[in-house]
Amino acid sequence: MVNVAEDIHSFTTFKRNSSDLMKRMKKTGRPLVLTINGKAEAVVLDPITYQQVAEHLDAIARIRRGLAQAKRGEGQTVDEVFDELEREP
Repeated sequence: MVNVAEDIHSFTTFKRNSSDLMKRMKKTGRPLVLTINGKAEAVVLDPITYQQVAEHLDAIARIRRGLAQAKRGEGQTVDEVFDELEREP
């Protein structure tokens, strides 16, 4: 979760102090929000957090796809689903 008092910085500040801000991000595990003209324009994440976010978004997309298929009367049997889950890494 972002700490508003510590994790939001202007892009200019980030350019000047990127090393220190990156160290702080790594230590806290919280992302950095970078602003331009007071508006949030970018979020900087460490690689592990980015991977976790990407995996969660992928899971959400799969769930939505499955719900849409179910609404259309499409899909797989329970046995097919469990067989597929067992094959995934």
